[in-house]
Amino acid sequence: MRRPVSSTSTRDRLLLAAAELLHESGDRTASTRAICERAGVQAPTLYHHFGSKQGLIDAVIQHGFNQYVDPARSPAEAADPIDSIRHGWDRHVEFGLEHPGFYALLYGNVERGKQCAITSPALARLTELLREAARRGQLRVPPAAAAAHLLAVNVGVTLSLIAQPEEHPALSLSHQAREAALAAICAEHAAGSAGPGRAAAAIALAATLDDKSDLSAGETALLRELLQRLATPSTASR
Repeated sequence: MRRPVSSTSTRDRLLLAAAELLHESGDRTASTRAICERAGVQAPTLYHHFGSKQGLIDAVIQHGFNQYVDPARSPAEAADPIDSIRHGWDRHVEFGLEHPGFYALLYGNVERGKQCAITSPALARLTELLREAARRGQLRVPPAAAAAHLLAVNVGVTLSLIAQPEEHPALSLSHQAREAALAAICAEHAAGSAGPGRAAAAIALAATLDDKSDLSAGETALLRELLQRLATPSTASR
């Protein structure tokens, strides 16, 4: 889908063109000519902004893969997954404010029932962090549902901040929304309530079923079903 040249900055148009072509190709490849035609620019313009085609592709892919991953921490370090999510949330917002045109076009260019190859890695990495949180008994809802909830709020807040005056983005809105979203999924915020405590334990045990187990496939499926029922608020509160 082509857009008017004046609709956004040249840099953002190049980012979006590369993102669309990488998504459409399925194998993360795109030619310089195709990218430039999609963005409505000449090759020297691409080189001016990104140095090379690979520099542009790296910038696009970096957006999806570097969110919710702490660049200052090695994978072997056992960080608190909830704190890692906080830092990832802030990096997500920061990226959107630094690349507002690209961010708005990328997250607005969605198709029903079809995941974006560029943005879906962020959801996958967020879900992995939440699985670790579940194993530690920190969640009151299953990891997949928690990830969808957090990313939806994260994107919504970022788009809202982009619409604000550039000189005064209300980052306090992001912090408040982040903590409210975490409060909705984290078991630690449900202290004193027996129901959510049992739900958190069920979710924690369910998260370990992805690891190696001596249970048969049928036994695993049955246990997963029982744990899911215990993790459901209406069931856990009885």
